[in-house]
Amino acid sequence: MITPYFKSEDKAFTLINEDCINALSKFDFKFDMIFADPPYFLSNGGISYNAGKIVCVDKGDWDKGGTIDNIIDFNRKWLTACREKLKYNGTIWISGTHHNIFIIASILLELGYKILNVITWAKTNPPPNISCRYFTHSTEFILWARKSPKIPHKYNYDLMKKLNDGKQMTDVWKLPTIARWEKTCGKHPTQKPLSLLTRIILASTNQNDWILDPFAGSSTTGIAANLCNRRYLGIEKDPTFIQLSVNRRLELDNLCLREKYLQKLQDLKHIHLNELAYEPTEYYSNELPF
Repeated sequence: MITPYFKSEDKAFTLINEDCINALSKFDFKFDMIFADPPYFLSNGGISYNAGKIVCVDKGDWDKGGTIDNIIDFNRKWLTACREKLKYNGTIWISGTHHNIFIIASILLELGYKILNVITWAKTNPPPNISCRYFTHSTEFILWARKSPKIPHKYNYDLMKKLNDGKQMTDVWKLPTIARWEKTCGKHPTQKPLSLLTRIILASTNQNDWILDPFAGSSTTGIAANLCNRRYLGIEKDPTFIQLSVNRRLELDNLCLREKYLQKLQDLKHIHLNELAYEPTEYYSNELPF
């Protein structure tokens, strides 16, 4: 039996404080979309540049890589668990860098997923490379795959074209990293920008759809989902990060702040406010079983 760590009053934002593989084995519910930001296994003593200072890139024990076999086994387990929680026409988005994304792509094919696109997120404000021995790392990749090779998936083509000035949207997305206004409650070390998650959600879901994030972190996925009138289940085992998620979601109960965030996203030309008129969630027959 699962007891949520937090559930918003409108039931559109739920958090579970547990390891995702364990949590997913405890209930039977199908989601329209999954976004996953799994460990990149980068915490190996490296350094980077942030806010004018040289900093260590270590994120925590959860990001320390083991043997290659351990990493493959970990990714196979959570991808298998997530596949069982996708609707037949559901899709999964997975972020990564060269450190993990090729392994994940291979496992996706092994498990029967169909890879639809490999999105290149070209960061408009990447940190400089301080070693001067490599090209500046300015991109991350996002795999988009559907559960079944033969069952059509959701893709809001017309909306994506509209957001791209009437032209087909390509698989290269020029978007900034997180801004100061996204860190009012604190910051997760691998936090993704709302602009990125908003585009993903608008591309592949409809209003009131359910979205799962098995590595919730600070729940950027959930904040973007609720701003877009979608529903969200986040799973996060770190108590500090899950409380950060709660604090961020509570901010959205302030309608002035909600409108501010929507306006910020519109200013970045990633949404149109008239497409996201806020309608408080009342009751839906398709509810989580807890």
